[in-house]
Amino acid sequence: MNEKDKPTVLLEYYLKKLKLPTMLREYAAMAAICQKERTDFPTYLLRLAERELLDRERRAAQRRSKPSTPSISRPNPPSTNNWFGS
Repeated sequence: MNEKDKPTVLLEYYLKKLKLPTMLREYAAMAAICQKERTDFPTYLLRLAERELLDRERRAAQRRSKPSTPSISRPNPPSTNNWFGS
């Protein structure tokens, strides 16, 4: 690995560990867009954070709208304790 790759590898590792999948997926494309538009760094971060938030909200809404599956109820095993002394 050369020195040029090190920041990219570390950034992707940190984004995975921090569980920021949208930022991981979008950071390079968003950097190219912001560079082309000559936007400042806070705007770049704002756009990335906004995409992450919107994606999380979308996934949460999808989870809430899914019909819940009933859990399988298992009967309790018979007790080996004889509490009444019989």
